[in-house]
Amino acid sequence: MFSLFKSLWGYRGFVLSSIRNEFTTRFARSRLGGLWMIIHPLAQVAIYALVLSNVLAAKLPGIDNPYAYAIYLMAGMLAWNLFAEIVGRCLTLFIEQGNLLKKMMFPRITLPAIVVGSCLLNNLMLLLAMLGVFALLGHTPGAAIVWLPALILLVVAFSIGLGLFLGVLNVFIRDIGQVVPIILQTLFWLTPVVYPLSIVPERLKWLLDFNPLCALVVAFHDVLVYDVAPNLRDLAGIAVAAGVLMLLGLFVFRKASPEMVDAL
Repeated sequence: MFSLFKSLWGYRGFVLSSIRNEFTTRFARSRLGGLWMIIHPLAQVAIYALVLSNVLAAKLPGIDNPYAYAIYLMAGMLAWNLFAEIVGRCLTLFIEQGNLLKKMMFPRITLPAIVVGSCLLNNLMLLLAMLGVFALLGHTPGAAIVWLPALILLVVAFSIGLGLFLGVLNVFIRDIGQVVPIILQTLFWLTPVVYPLSIVPERLKWLLDFNPLCALVVAFHDVLVYDVAPNLRDLAGIAVAAGVLMLLGLFVFRKASPEMVDAL
């Protein structure tokens, strides 16, 4: 396992240049450039806010702001978008890079590293835009925002572990690529991103206990919306799950790497 990280460090220049090239190539002929990475999620937030704000605005205790629901929604989308983007891109990563894997000799662990770096860059830009929107809406996150880097790290660890595992499986079982987007869409509605936990009936709350993303999204809401420290007991369980998933993903990736090229 150590050899994977050693090779990744040795190719760090390749990883950084690939992230930069991906960013510049994606928006090479776009007038707005990287702003589209911010416009898309903010447009999604605006649509949800317009559709659901009248229903849920009165059920957001603890937020003294007329735009409470939009603020709540943006905080949740920040966590969800990072998770969904990493998992979604890792799911098809090795299939899309099949020709590169066949023609070049390089540490294959650099491919998911490039995905993580690119997704983090997107998320950072979204965070900065979101903080600007918060300021326009009259909401300023407090001291609890110092927890945000740790929460982002948890999301990344959980996502890359799961994404690596699913991405390798998808090379050998292509049905995985068809099923996972459906599961992600279902998981989105089972995660308190567009609704607060307070409106979930007590008889159904046990379902959320099986969703590890629930605690992460709630922690983002606590830090960015309510200015309170996250529940460390809940996050400890997520940290253990993220660690196990990362080890599992790296183990499967390392064992399956030689066979992936043949399968592709």
